Amino acid sequence: MSLDLSHYPLLAQAQTPDELRKLPQEKLRAVADELRQFLLTSVSQTSGHFASGLGTVELTVALHYVYNTPFDRLLWDVGHQAYPHKILTGRAQRMSTIRQKDGLHPFPWPPESDYDTFAVGHSSTSISAALGMAVAADKEGQNRKVVAVIGDGAMTAGMAFEALNHAGDINKDLVVVLNDNEMSISENVGALNSHLARLLTGNFFNKIRDGGKKLLSNVPPIKEFASRAEEHIKGMVVPGTIFEELGFNYIGPIDGHDVNAVVDTLRNMRQFSGPHILHVVTRKGKGYPVAEQDPIKYHAVPKFNPLDNALPKAAPSAPTFSAIFGQWLCDMAADDPKLMAITPAMREGSGMVKFSQQFPEQYFDVAIAEQHAVTFGAGLAKEGYNAVVAIYSSFLQRGYDQLIHDVALQELPVLFAIDRAGVVGADGPTHQGAFDIAFLRCIPNMIIMTPSDENECRQMLFTGHKANMPAAVRYPRGSGNGKPADDVMTAMALGKARTLRAGKKVAILNFGTLLPGALEAAEKLDATVVDMRFVKPIDGDMITELASSHELLVTLEDGCIMGGAGSAVSEYLSANKLLVHTLHLGLPDSFIQQGTQQQMYAELQIDGAGIEAQITAFIKR
Repeated sequence: MSLDLSHYPLLAQAQTPDELRKLPQEKLRAVADELRQFLLTSVSQTSGHFASGLGTVELTVALHYVYNTPFDRLLWDVGHQAYPHKILTGRAQRMSTIRQKDGLHPFPWPPESDYDTFAVGHSSTSISAALGMAVAADKEGQNRKVVAVIGDGAMTAGMAFEALNHAGDINKDLVVVLNDNEMSISENVGALNSHLARLLTGNFFNKIRDGGKKLLSNVPPIKEFASRAEEHIKGMVVPGTIFEELGFNYIGPIDGHDVNAVVDTLRNMRQFSGPHILHVVTRKGKGYPVAEQDPIKYHAVPKFNPLDNALPKAAPSAPTFSAIFGQWLCDMAADDPKLMAITPAMREGSGMVKFSQQFPEQYFDVAIAEQHAVTFGAGLAKEGYNAVVAIYSSFLQRGYDQLIHDVALQELPVLFAIDRAGVVGADGPTHQGAFDIAFLRCIPNMIIMTPSDENECRQMLFTGHKANMPAAVRYPRGSGNGKPADDVMTAMALGKARTLRAGKKVAILNFGTLLPGALEAAEKLDATVVDMRFVKPIDGDMITELASSHELLVTLEDGCIMGGAGSAVSEYLSANKLLVHTLHLGLPDSFIQQGTQQQMYAELQIDGAGIEAQITAFIKR
C-alpha cells in the first residue's frame, strides 16, 4: 500500500531531484520536515532500516539540491542511510515494498535506478568507488562531480583509509562527506562551525589561499612557511589534521541538520578542484525521540505504531542461533579465562551483549575491521589464548586472506562462529551467506561444521573450541528447529555423521538446518536421511556405505552448490571410484535476491516440497 502524497504537498512537488531543484532554497527546510515524516510513516508500516535514514534527511535534500544527479555521481556507503535518497529519486510510491520479495532493494541498487550509482551493502567501499569514478570523470572532461557519503563507523575500516591515501596522492576532483552521527553538537558549536565552513569554502578565503600560493611559488622557503601557517591556523579551529595530511582539504564540522548551511557549503565546494572532506554532524533517529535515545534498537525495525513510542514486543519463539552462541560464550568463559571473543562491530547481531557485560575483559569489538578481527584473533591464539571470532558469513569474505595466511597456514586454533550463513532474507544479495562452505572447504587445516539444530550448534562450538586447530561453525539467521540445547557440553568425534532415518534407494545427505525439509521429503519418498554434521573432515565411511546400498545420493545444503558440501561428496566418490548417481541441492550459481527465508527456500526448491519435487524429477529423467 503506497502512501498518499497529498498529505505531503512539498514532497509531492519534489519526487525527483530535477523537481527538487526547481524549488526555492527557503522551502528546503519544510521539504526536509515532510520527508522525515514520510519516512517515519512509511517504515513504521512496512519495517526496514530506520534510525540512519532519519539522520540523513537534510543531508540528502542538500546533496540532490546542489549536485546535478544522476549526471553528478552520488555514492552512499553501506546504504542503511539511503532511504531518503530513494524517496527523493522517484521511488516514494514504492517504499511500501522495500526489503520484500520483488520490491525495492534495501540498499542502493543500480538496476533499480540511475540515481543509485553503485551497488553497496557492506561498508567502507564508497571512497574507493568514487575515486574510480572521479578519475573517469577527469578523463571525460565534462565537469562531472563525484561525491561519496560515508559514516564515521565505516571510516574505521582500513579500506576507507587506503582510498583516502590514494585520492590525496592523485589529486582528482572528489568530495567525501563524512557523516558523523555519534558526536553531539550544540547550537553554539554548530553555528560557529557552519560559519567557519562557509568562510573556508568562500571565494575570499580560497582566492587569498590560491593567489598566495601562486605568488610565492617561486620562493620555496616562504611558500613552505605559508603552507605550514595555513595548516596550523586551521588546525587550531578544526579537527581535520589527519585529512589534511592525506592530501584533502578539510571543511567542517557543520550541523548536518541545518539544511541551508549544508546547501551553502556544498554549493561553494562544488566549484573546487582536488579532493575535499566535508565533515557533517548528524543524529541517528533525528526527529523521533525514542530513536534518538536508542539508535541501535531502532536501526532496523519491524512494523510499529509511531504514536506508541515503543516497538512491539516480539512473539515468544525458540532461541535464535545468535542467542545460542551468546549463551555458549558466557558458559564457556565462566570456565575458561583464556577465552577471548572478537566481533567486527556486530555485538547485538551476533548475540554478544550479555557476554560483553559479564566478561568485559574477554570481549573485543574491533569496529568495522574484519581483516583485523581475524588476524587479531590469530595473534591471541599464537600466545596461547582461545580466540573466538564471531562474524557474519558475508563479512568473513572480507577477511579471507587473513584466514588463509594468518590462521590456517600457521594452524592456529581460532574458532569462527559464522552467523547469517545461508539465506538471510530481506537484506538481499549483498548479505546472503552463500559462499562460506565453498571458500572455507578449500583451505587446509580447517574443520567445518554445519549444525542442524540448536543443540548441535552448542556442541559444535564446544568441539571447535577444544579442537586445537582452526575451526568454523556456520549457522543461519533466526531460530532453529526448537530443540533444547543441553547444558552439558561434549566434544564430538570429528567427521562423523549420524543416520536419522533408514529408507530405500535414495539417501539424503543433509548439511545444516534444512534437515526438517529433508525429513519431510524422505517420508514421501521412503528415503534414508543422514545428518552429515561435518563438511570437513567429511565422513568417508558413511558415504561409502550409502553408495553401496542406495541408487541415488542427494546432498542438501543452505549454501552454493558450486564448490560446496555436495562437491565434497562427489570428490570423495570420484577419488574412491564409487559409482552412484548424485543430485546436489542448494543455492544455484546466481546471487540470491531478497525475500523471507521461507519464500526463498520455496523458490529455490530446498524446502520439503521442493526437495521432494527435485528428487522425483531427477529419478524420472
